[in-house]
Amino acid sequence: MDIQPKIRVLIVDDHPMVCEGLISMLTTPEVEVVEVAYSGQRALEKIRRLEPDVTLMDIRMPDMSGIEVLQKVREANLTTRVIMITTYRNISYLLKSLAAGASGFILKDISREELLKTVQTVASGARFVDHQFLQGVLRDLDVPNYQQTELNPEIIESLTPREMDVLKLIVEGLSNKAIAEVLVISPTTVKGYVKTILEKLHVSDRTQAAVKAIRSGLVQG
Repeated sequence: MDIQPKIRVLIVDDHPMVCEGLISMLTTPEVEVVEVAYSGQRALEKIRRLEPDVTLMDIRMPDMSGIEVLQKVREANLTTRVIMITTYRNISYLLKSLAAGASGFILKDISREELLKTVQTVASGARFVDHQFLQGVLRDLDVPNYQQTELNPEIIESLTPREMDVLKLIVEGLSNKAIAEVLVISPTTVKGYVKTILEKLHVSDRTQAAVKAIRSGLVQG
């Protein structure tokens, strides 16, 4: 029987108590916390040296913000997948983190179960954003291109029942893999549905599709 390698995690936070809590929550047969960094600069050094699968990165740190560290990680083509973690329900933090290439975004009041799920999801190659926070962002997001509150009836009618199922799950923040599991279809089929949905809604990515669906009332956020 094949033994799956542990997911190697680096924790980055300038508060030792937070780090201790995260270590306790992540210590499982599936996950190994390889080390802790208490500053952005030390985080960069340890990411280069340890090459962790996943890095849990605090956003607010005294020497360098987590978003700045993430940008440097991407510029250096380092392979770790970064989950931003913060106390603050700040829309700007979320958008800047995703724009900088974060693979996940969660709040520090997350449960142990959800934290482990997030780490496993991100380690598998998917993205994960705190669902409740994402819903609030999508409801409050004020982007000029998405001020329209009504969709053309022809666009609504063009969406098949299965495409609507997929769109609802996109709004919930599910990855293609997760959508495939819920609908009992292949990830490749889901990818095809997502492509068609984006074309029909005249948007370029999943977040824009979710914003448009919620703003128009097509899907409840």
